[in-house]
Amino acid sequence: MDKPLSTDTLLAMPAVAEPRHGTTYPVIAAISFSHLLNDMMQSVLLAIYPLLKLGLNLSFAQIGLITLTYQFTGSLLQPLIGLYTDRRPMPYSLPFGMGFTMLGLLSLSQAGSFGAVLFSAMLIGMGSSVFHPESSRVARMAAGNQPGLAQSLFQIGGNLGSAIGPLLAALIIVPHGQASAAWFSLFALVGVVVLSFVGRWSSQHAASFHKRMRAHAGNGLSRRQIGWTLTILGLLMFSKFFYMASLSSYYTFYLMDKFHLSLDSAQLYLFAFLFAVAAGTVLGGPVGDRIGRKRVIWISILGVAPFTLLLPHVDLFWTSVLSVIIGLILASAFSAILVYAQELIPGKVGTVSGLFFGLAFGLGGIGAALLGQLADATSIETVYQICAYLPLIGLLTVLLPTLKKG
Repeated sequence: MDKPLSTDTLLAMPAVAEPRHGTTYPVIAAISFSHLLNDMMQSVLLAIYPLLKLGLNLSFAQIGLITLTYQFTGSLLQPLIGLYTDRRPMPYSLPFGMGFTMLGLLSLSQAGSFGAVLFSAMLIGMGSSVFHPESSRVARMAAGNQPGLAQSLFQIGGNLGSAIGPLLAALIIVPHGQASAAWFSLFALVGVVVLSFVGRWSSQHAASFHKRMRAHAGNGLSRRQIGWTLTILGLLMFSKFFYMASLSSYYTFYLMDKFHLSLDSAQLYLFAFLFAVAAGTVLGGPVGDRIGRKRVIWISILGVAPFTLLLPHVDLFWTSVLSVIIGLILASAFSAILVYAQELIPGKVGTVSGLFFGLAFGLGGIGAALLGQLADATSIETVYQICAYLPLIGLLTVLLPTLKKG
């Protein structure tokens, strides 16, 4: 018998048990802060690309391969870790993952060759592969009836970290050199302490959360329909993260090449873009809780197209304005897509989180590598002229089934 599609409505339980399903804001705040630290440290790799390019005489293609190594390592392991922890939760893996990032930064600070940089990028990617699936599960565990809000608050930590990282890199690493990247590893120690407390809370609630998620009724879709829907979500992710890769990896080079900015000035423009990404992330989840994930996906993917089409043809002032608008709108997509997918496959929070975080990393890495080769073969401006059309893929949102609240 067909049942209405539903979000994560709670099971009928005695009134005495209901408080446990409320939104646990201190835990969400802790995991968001840890996400900030994690992504701030990881963004150092992207932020010092100009230093690595000049110091090691790297090509744009090699810069793309660094991003590919970093993001492919993360994308390859995340779904596997999510699948495993759906069956056997590992809450104390969180501080362990932070340790990989710390080792990667220490290695990066001393890397004197392209191979050494790739090894450092691999370690940093492994840190993400361990951190993201389990931390996303904790965010969902603490969400109560507000999964979109919880995901947005979790994501805002990461996006703020990604925005702060390049700014700190401009203030610390650019004037003091590559070796100063080692100082960022101290943030990992703070993260290990915070995540140890989060792991303790998670271990106390993991069993009840697992039973609650597994007990959700099906959403009425066949396996084929679910597979088709996941394929559409994957194409929307492709649109978002290929375009985001063009900005996160090459925006500073674009500004330096087209407008002849200094490295320090270009880093500030990158910070403004990444800060807008962080702000946009806050909106996607809670708005999706109110108006539905599908509407948010419509707005965030297709709605950004007019601005991406204009970007390659305007002056520096409007480039900065448009990049902020693009970051603000496009960033709202991921939380909506992730929670939509979690609602599509109830009881597989870790698997879905690992799959979509992994897909995000993998698409970003592949995008950076391909766009780097395109920049070498043509020009950095050509990259943005071609990528401008990617958001039009958002038209596929019309094919997504509407998940109604039960």
